[in-house]
Amino acid sequence: MCLTAGQVSDHVGAKILYPVLPEGGSATMIADKGYDSDEYRAALQAKGIASCIPPRKGRKAPAEFCKTQYKQRHKIENMFGRLKDWRRIATRYDRRADVFMAAITIAAIVTWWIQ
Repeated sequence: MCLTAGQVSDHVGAKILYPVLPEGGSATMIADKGYDSDEYRAALQAKGIASCIPPRKGRKAPAEFCKTQYKQRHKIENMFGRLKDWRRIATRYDRRADVFMAAITIAAIVTWWIQ
């Protein structure tokens, strides 16, 4: 997990993840339109990771993506929904980033354990 400031856009925040992206194989990155940038797609391709990211509306040269595979993204959204069941996380109760990240980690572990 990676925590960024609230006003940081997704594709800018994704730059933090470049060094820790796993080496390809048969991996596919499924992400929303916020991650649609040529730079991010190039970073994924350099690591041998396929991308399943729908293009932004105003893109001049829209990239291809598999709509069937993109439908699996609901699992990610379900996880965020379960985390937001925790009032402390949904309201961003904690002021310090490290305490907030700890709360998210604990909620994620408990949610995973219950499932």
